[in-house]
Amino acid sequence: MATLRAPCDEGVVRSKPAASPCGPLSEPWVLAATIIGSAMAFIDGTVVNVALPQIQERLGATAVDAQWIVESYALFLAALILVGGSLGDHYGRRRIYSLGIVIFAVASVACGLALTPMQLIVARAVQGIGGAMLVPGSLAIISASFDEARRGRAIGTWSGFSGITAALGPVLGGYLVENVSWRAAFLINVPLAVVVLLIVARHVPESRDPDARRLDIPGAVLATVGLGGVVFGLIEVQSNGFTDPIVLLSLLAGAAALVGFVVVERRSREPMMPLTLFRTRNFTGANLLTLLLYAGLGGSLYFLPFNLIQVHGYSATAAGSAFLPFIIITFLMSRWAGGLVTRYGAKLPLVIGPTIAAGGFLLFALPGTDGSYWTTFFPAICVQGFGMSLVIAPLTTTAMNSVTGRHSGLASGVNNAVSRTAALLAIPVLGIFVFLTFSAALDASVANLDLPPAAVQQLETEKVDLGGAEVPEGLSGGTAAAVDAAIAEAFVAGFRVAMFVAAGLALLSALAAALIIEGKGSTARTQEAGQPDAKAAPA
Repeated sequence: MATLRAPCDEGVVRSKPAASPCGPLSEPWVLAATIIGSAMAFIDGTVVNVALPQIQERLGATAVDAQWIVESYALFLAALILVGGSLGDHYGRRRIYSLGIVIFAVASVACGLALTPMQLIVARAVQGIGGAMLVPGSLAIISASFDEARRGRAIGTWSGFSGITAALGPVLGGYLVENVSWRAAFLINVPLAVVVLLIVARHVPESRDPDARRLDIPGAVLATVGLGGVVFGLIEVQSNGFTDPIVLLSLLAGAAALVGFVVVERRSREPMMPLTLFRTRNFTGANLLTLLLYAGLGGSLYFLPFNLIQVHGYSATAAGSAFLPFIIITFLMSRWAGGLVTRYGAKLPLVIGPTIAAGGFLLFALPGTDGSYWTTFFPAICVQGFGMSLVIAPLTTTAMNSVTGRHSGLASGVNNAVSRTAALLAIPVLGIFVFLTFSAALDASVANLDLPPAAVQQLETEKVDLGGAEVPEGLSGGTAAAVDAAIAEAFVAGFRVAMFVAAGLALLSALAAALIIEGKGSTARTQEAGQPDAKAAPA
């Protein structure tokens, strides 16, 4: 999901007053530090998606391992990002941002030196912890360093360079993977981190929030354990089945922790995710839409590079470039889409946008195992880009305007975290659909090829690699080609099911917007700033 920034980034910046304004001479340096730091996390996520097929081949990773390489990072980022922002408010935004950069860089070195899938998974988890400090820290520094008169231009500059990063990141990542190594895609973070740390030390002022909310450590622990348990269970289902005791125990433990998270957040005086925000229809509708739509987007885009590289034979650079039309369309149309909110209200574009995006998912399901990019994936990418461009700005506006006063920044942060959680959960869920469909389709094809029992058994073992499954040795040329084609067609079958599920999620998000979000002219009830929740008092 790294191809598309999470919603409400700019909302988080706009909602906070400047705590320590920087001087005119320091402004470019502050922007450079925040832009490069954000680019580290963004490019890294993009690079991993493109690099996974090569990582799977070089490290002997299974498809389950590949999911964990993405999910271990996303888990800690999604669960801790709200706490990461609070750490900066309490202990100094510059200090926590710098610490996040250091952790991210050290973990990147560990990623680049990993010799086994497990080593890479652990290093990615540590990267996620650094990212949880780094991502909100870059935005908090902008809000703390620029006063209201200059903040708009700073936000515009940051957003513009973020758009450039989004466009160049996949191409750069693909080039490094193809021409250097997948390891270089992680090690490139080290010189970037050094540059950021030098700029921060010399030019970025320190700032804190004397009225910062208390750190919600119990909430953060329960969120991490809950999401981790659920994700572990869903991923392990693909290799062990639903009846495996470890899978069942993991799912039950994760669900129990998430229930505990809700209880703790409801009783805490200063929770990291105040449940009172969800009393507002527009806030609830915006987050339900985010959960469904970004689940479909994040889950489906995880499998796209595998299809392009393993089935269609794209190079890593070509696969990284394939999604450029999506990024360009959303970047160019975002300002126009924002104007639609003023003219028609947020509800209409939030119904139409996901519906168009659903059409894009369905178009992704049409290509087979061959065909030109321009007639297969390009139309789907353009349609999906147009649909998402109608969503991004109205969604941020709805989340921001659904509450009032100082809660607007918290509302933006919650919506941002929900989008990351959606992709975190969607990848293993769609992975189950892909694996089951792939397995059934491959079994059906193999049954018609009259393969030796040893070859059938080897293919059964190779199923965990999905599209990266290898053809059994010792087969004749024609039979080997038929098996290779069967593997590709089986993966396409699984990919199509994932796209159908993603389309269904997008349509459900449009339905949620239609039923919950209030239209233009209606009086939206918002949570007043500072209004306590009588039911939230601790025992």
